[in-house]
Amino acid sequence: MDLDRALSISAAGMTAQSTRLRVVAENIANRDSTGQSPGADPYRRKTVTFASRMDRELGAETVRVARVGRDQREFPERFEPGHPAADARGYVRTPNVDSMVENMDMREANRSYSANLAVLETTRGMLLRAIETLR
Repeated sequence: MDLDRALSISAAGMTAQSTRLRVVAENIANRDSTGQSPGADPYRRKTVTFASRMDRELGAETVRVARVGRDQREFPERFEPGHPAADARGYVRTPNVDSMVENMDMREANRSYSANLAVLETTRGMLLRAIETLR
């Protein structure tokens, strides 16, 4: 495998994981965003789906974000009769964001991003050593 290919594969992985980190950050930022009126939907958790694709120019498979979707799980309810979005029973529908799941997703994306960065830095070092050898 040549070094240009390694750089491109790592860069694709970093791009995919940075999208995932952005989506996780958005989910965490909106974990308390309820609807503004009774019956209104609160924030719905976003999900990231990855796919591999054959990059014919590189001659290798790379990862990409296939789509950013919405988690279709039910919204939890919380008893809060004074809230503007409370229904007739006094319950407010809250976002389907679980902080524990988001933190685990963030750690996994961060580790994957870091691994791709390490490959990128190692490959860059190899290129610099090759250039120095040729001088």
